[in-house]
Amino acid sequence: MTEAVKPQEKIEVTAQDLPIYCPGPHAPQWSMHPRVFLDVAHTGSAKCAYCGAEYHLKGGALAHGH
Repeated sequence: MTEAVKPQEKIEVTAQDLPIYCPGPHAPQWSMHPRVFLDVAHTGSAKCAYCGAEYHLKGGALAHGH
């Protein structure tokens, strides 16, 4: 995952990154909001309702057990 999440940012993730949540573990203090878990396994993408960051499951990635 990315080191810092910027508003409206598009972030590519892999199956190894699951479960996906925003803000990520390395997000800077200024970008903090309540943690939300995002389901990218079924649709291939999800958007954070707080900051607008878009998470996309990398093409060809398989999400097993999620």
